[in-house]
Amino acid sequence: MVNDDDWEELAGRPRKGRKSRKKRHPRSRAERLDAEHQRAEQNEFLRGLNDRQGRFEWMKEERYNTMFRDIEAKIQGAMGSGTYDWVDRRVFDQVFDRLTLMALYKMMKSGVIDTLDFPVARGKEAHVFHGTNLAGEPVAVKIFHTSNAVFKNLIQYIEGDPRFTGLRRKHRDLVEVWVRKEHRNLSRLARWGLNVPLPRGVHKNVLVMDYLGTATSPSPKLRDVSIDDPQTVYDDLLQFLAVSWQKGKLVHGDFSPYNILWHDGRPCVIDVGQGVVDSHPKAQEFLVRDVTRLVEWGQKNGLEVVLADAMYDVLNMDLSDVEQIDLPE
Repeated sequence: MVNDDDWEELAGRPRKGRKSRKKRHPRSRAERLDAEHQRAEQNEFLRGLNDRQGRFEWMKEERYNTMFRDIEAKIQGAMGSGTYDWVDRRVFDQVFDRLTLMALYKMMKSGVIDTLDFPVARGKEAHVFHGTNLAGEPVAVKIFHTSNAVFKNLIQYIEGDPRFTGLRRKHRDLVEVWVRKEHRNLSRLARWGLNVPLPRGVHKNVLVMDYLGTATSPSPKLRDVSIDDPQTVYDDLLQFLAVSWQKGKLVHGDFSPYNILWHDGRPCVIDVGQGVVDSHPKAQEFLVRDVTRLVEWGQKNGLEVVLADAMYDVLNMDLSDVEQIDLPE
């Protein structure tokens, strides 16, 4: 299992000595050169993608050839079947850059992933694919985009989190921090018995977790489901928020019907990358917002619920019977 639990590695270690000019000026010459380099590599990739005579040009390089040959057949199902003359170049460029393919290669070698079968979700930050592990069991493979500016609006969920020190602002480093943050949050919630996808592995910008759905389609979002007993669902989600806050010391930060799936007759909470610990300066603000969204969902489904009562329950619910559990290896 690929499982990078050394949290200190996520943010790097603070540098000794005087502060660098790069820290004082986010738009430094080094960063501009880095952005120019990324654009140049992207243009090179697109030029290779236009080559219909065989594999994309960069894939012909000796250092990538063996790697790509090993996984070529295993990612065919991610966007169709057959050779690469059928690939949607926009999706391929957005998701499968060379560093992402290298991350997938490492996870395939470890057995966490065996195949990518078909896409199940697409968002601003990531694509999610149905996959399998070496045992043939279904897994969800979440590949976070490494394109510029995707995560700029999400920095508020990272800065102020005491689990991060000396945070680097280089874009790809920030993406990798975000991915490990989601893995870490999933693990914390799962250890308190909360209904989230169990994380199975993480490397670079790739997160692997339990797949929620059938063999042909993912489980629907809560917003798209007609609920027969909304009170039971509301109570379940209210307890989720209470356990997360009181026991897990964590706030989801974006608790909406868009980020809750209906799976096996229960709500299952996903997309926890923006979750912050209770000591974060905006933790209480995010908690109120999460509870407000749950109350609004309850009201839309005919429940007589109010924010004041819901907040009281989240803060004071008796959770003496809730204990941590051991996660499977």
